[in-house]
Amino acid sequence: MTEKDIIIPTYRLDTHGEPCPYPAVATLEAMEQLKPGEILEIISDCPQSINNIPVDAKNYGYKVLDIKQDGSTIYYWIQK
Repeated sequence: MTEKDIIIPTYRLDTHGEPCPYPAVATLEAMEQLKPGEILEIISDCPQSINNIPVDAKNYGYKVLDIKQDGSTIYYWIQK
């Protein structure tokens, strides 16, 4: 990964330990507060979030910049 590839989020939402569907709901609520171009990093360990968060984000017109998994923790970077 080069310096160009590093995503610097404007805000971070840590839903680690929260049961589904909270991570997806909290993500959409947080995204509403962002200004266009701002980036939200979401941290979740809910296995179903991999199916919910990216789909919901795209359905609302947000851009999913990247998704990475480290063990049971999933990181999402979404731009408004």
